Amino acid sequence: MLLHKPAIASIVAIGLSLSTMGFGTIVQAQDKVHFQTDWLPSGEHAMYYGGWTKGFWADQGIDVTITRGYGSGDTVTKIATGAADFGVADFGAVLTAKAKTGVPVRTISFLYTHSPHSLFVLESSGIDSFKGLEGKNIGITPGNSHKVYFPNVAERAGTDPTKLNWVLTDGAAMAPLLIAKQIDAAPFYSMHHYYQNKAAESAGEKIKVLPFEEVGFAIYSASLITSQSMIDENPDLVRRFLTAAQNSFNWAKENPDEACKLHVERVPEVAFDDCMGSLSATLKFVFNDHSAATGLGKFDTERLAFTWKVVSEAQSLDASWDPAQSIDVSHLPN
Repeated sequence: MLLHKPAIASIVAIGLSLSTMGFGTIVQAQDKVHFQTDWLPSGEHAMYYGGWTKGFWADQGIDVTITRGYGSGDTVTKIATGAADFGVADFGAVLTAKAKTGVPVRTISFLYTHSPHSLFVLESSGIDSFKGLEGKNIGITPGNSHKVYFPNVAERAGTDPTKLNWVLTDGAAMAPLLIAKQIDAAPFYSMHHYYQNKAAESAGEKIKVLPFEEVGFAIYSASLITSQSMIDENPDLVRRFLTAAQNSFNWAKENPDEACKLHVERVPEVAFDDCMGSLSATLKFVFNDHSAATGLGKFDTERLAFTWKVVSEAQSLDASWDPAQSIDVSHLPN
């Protein structure tokens, strides 16, 4: 039976429509990914939670779920055991776990080009440097890396690290104890200054930040990690995940207000101004002269060597071990 041209056109149109529908179904099928951060979702994490809502992972074919972490060590363990697919963890924790047990986890992108480790002190205390801290009471939580690294900082500042009084306490009590002058100093990441200082000001005090970096303690810190099996078995997903992460960071840099607005929508317990204060400080660890020189997410061998020197000395690890075994940044976008 012969078909007239209009009938043929209709059949072709239907075929194209079905083909398009089928193709659309394929494109829309997304990889489900569990992404765990390193700690509570403060403004430090606005680029992740805000970028999640903004759709940067969805744009890369990834159906992401982001959950809070419980410290870098826990995140490394979760990635190694397959309880999470990607995570944020301090590079020192990755190095330590890899050197000690060969844990099948790697850093796939550096985030903070230098460490945000610092001590918070009250301006009224008269303490304005790391020098002369002997005999002072410094708060600390169990396993806190500030204490692990501080001997190196103290020696650089001319302070005897054996003559410090470390006061073990709960993390939630640290700032209140400092503000109440029950301790002389407290270890915090410097990007948390805004909201801690807001609490201090309500009590008639002000907090001063003493960054470890001021005495030349410049080591790699937060990083994105995944398992070796993920790298081996699904390198394209690793590439797409990193592309989404970098898009989120670049967007948050240019649109901090929107990033915090979307972050607070997902994490309403974080105040908008606190988010802005933390995000602004955090971005300076990501976008700076060092990252401009190396490329976003990458590293240079000199800082890597110094980072390993500090970590290996602090953790009594074999200094001759090659830290590059903990890294695979080959899937970063160009």
